[in-house]
Amino acid sequence: MTDTQDYQSTVPPTLSFSQPTNYVGFDTITTQIENRLLKRGFTLNVMLVGHSGLGKSTLVNTLFSSHMVESNGRKSIHEPIDKTPEIKLTSHTLLENNVKLNLNIIDTPGFGDQINNEKCWDPILKYIKDQQNQYLRKELNASREKYIKDTRVHCILYFIQPTGYGLKNLDIVVLKKLTEVANVVPIIAKSDTLTLDERSNFKKILQEQFNHYKFKMYPYEENDNLDNDEFQLTPDEKQLNDDIRSLLPFAIIGSEDIITTPNGETIRGRRTKWGLINVEDVTQCEFVYLRDFLTRTHLHDLIESTSLVHYEAFRSKQLTALRENVGARNSQFQPGSQQQQQQQHQ
Repeated sequence: MTDTQDYQSTVPPTLSFSQPTNYVGFDTITTQIENRLLKRGFTLNVMLVGHSGLGKSTLVNTLFSSHMVESNGRKSIHEPIDKTPEIKLTSHTLLENNVKLNLNIIDTPGFGDQINNEKCWDPILKYIKDQQNQYLRKELNASREKYIKDTRVHCILYFIQPTGYGLKNLDIVVLKKLTEVANVVPIIAKSDTLTLDERSNFKKILQEQFNHYKFKMYPYEENDNLDNDEFQLTPDEKQLNDDIRSLLPFAIIGSEDIITTPNGETIRGRRTKWGLINVEDVTQCEFVYLRDFLTRTHLHDLIESTSLVHYEAFRSKQLTALRENVGARNSQFQPGSQQQQQQQHQ
């Protein structure tokens, strides 16, 4: 059997197409959709989780080439430590080639800074679930908004301390909980404190731990949660995701400083006693891979997978529980129920 015959035998009859004899114009619908989306803009909600002093604010400012977030951590060792992480939201609207991005940065200063960090992840999980719950209530409202404001967390950047020894117990507990409710992208913060060999060994240790504890890091290996063929990945997309997973966690250096090299080249980086660090040089760190992954290849998928995977799981669980509660309540008041008979007897 030839390839053509094999393909034709697998195509259902319902997928036959008719070609118009003259140009109709419905192919412009993609342009119409694009214009509508450009007017409305897009929303991306990014949460930063990690110990103080790991450069979370600096990295976000470097990612989006704008000074958007001030450091919320302690400036010195003499400042008091917050007892629980305080969720701090910073909102900005960015415009690039007529594309408007409503960017919300959710910082969690104080996370992991205590001697006893038991339950320090509760405020973070509560915030994520509260946003999903608010969206669900608005969605079920009889007079709901035409376009519901999306405050759900689309991406969590989880900052790992560059110790070289692997995950701490706190990291293991928190990553297990966060990967179940949101898209988590792990990062080795301040990777310039490690040599290239140390960094490579550290990544291997972390990857082994990710596999051992079965953390579902983003991007996911399978689209098992999406049954619709429309959302199945192409071979090229699967290969891209495989390449990205091989890089996790990204070894990152952040800097907002613009430096001129002795050759007259302008770079984004920092000066050290050993020389210049160029954060956009892939031989020095993996910042470029992270930026391209978050903004140029997977930005829409982060938003979509939040809705179709994590929010859908939350929504299904909540509505199932609601239906069961209503059913149990109705059964108590049905004619002839044991409870009614007892009430009548009394």
